[in-house]
Amino acid sequence: MQVSEVSRAMAAAKSIASSLDLAVDDAVILNDSNKLTLRLLPCDVLARVAPAEQQVAQFEVDVAQRLGESGCPVAALEPRVEPRVHERDGFVVTLWTYYEPVTPHEVSPADYANALAQLHAGMRKLDVPTPHFMERVEQARQFLANRERTPELADADRELLSETLRSLGRVIGERGGVAEQLLHGEPHPGNLLTTKNGLLFIDFETCCRGPVEFDLAHAPEEVSKHYPGLDQDLLRKCRILVLAIITTWRWDRDDQLPNGRRLGAEWLSQIRAALDANGPDLHG
Repeated sequence: MQVSEVSRAMAAAKSIASSLDLAVDDAVILNDSNKLTLRLLPCDVLARVAPAEQQVAQFEVDVAQRLGESGCPVAALEPRVEPRVHERDGFVVTLWTYYEPVTPHEVSPADYANALAQLHAGMRKLDVPTPHFMERVEQARQFLANRERTPELADADRELLSETLRSLGRVIGERGGVAEQLLHGEPHPGNLLTTKNGLLFIDFETCCRGPVEFDLAHAPEEVSKHYPGLDQDLLRKCRILVLAIITTWRWDRDDQLPNGRRLGAEWLSQIRAALDANGPDLHG
């Protein structure tokens, strides 16, 4: 979130929580990216705040609530208030249960895989309109074509990313006989909480449809060894495709991720190494 908006966003969250009879004297920033994540005190509620024009908050609330009701390992909405989206001063705010982190922070690959498999099982039962993962690929390709948004990206790197997205997107998208379902979209370690209630997934605004291998491509490699029934060849292709997508966002002129450019350069090297190692096999 833009620095100029942070204080207004915090004020909006505190005001909404207070209007719902939650005791709020302070707000602690837990994460600041495309949206602001706050811990409201002393009521101990987690608030997610985003500019109203950028939000898909109602979709996230609906999906999380339905998954939670079916017993999936997801973070719960705040039970003391109605589960809905609140809007104030140009921001949308959703209120969630705050989970105190537990130690150790290390998550075993087997536990990670089991939690993700449980999440996928619950998602298979949901019928909600969501974009296909190929829309994310196309969005990244269009972003690369806009040089004003990616002015620091060298031509050779731009071509590498664009061609990787085009070729792998086509190969994966046209692969026959692959089951597709509702996916989390970005079940990486940053969207997995370690709590006394076990492992819980958060952030469902990125849900899409596709093969489960697309989700597994966001998790550490060791996790896939414990997830049953994966197509390892498809997973390998999805890993490179996902790496190309997230590398593209690191070259956004407005990217706010700390060390984003350094990561973007490192990931470009990883993509080249993966393409060199796999060669023509990646083209079908």
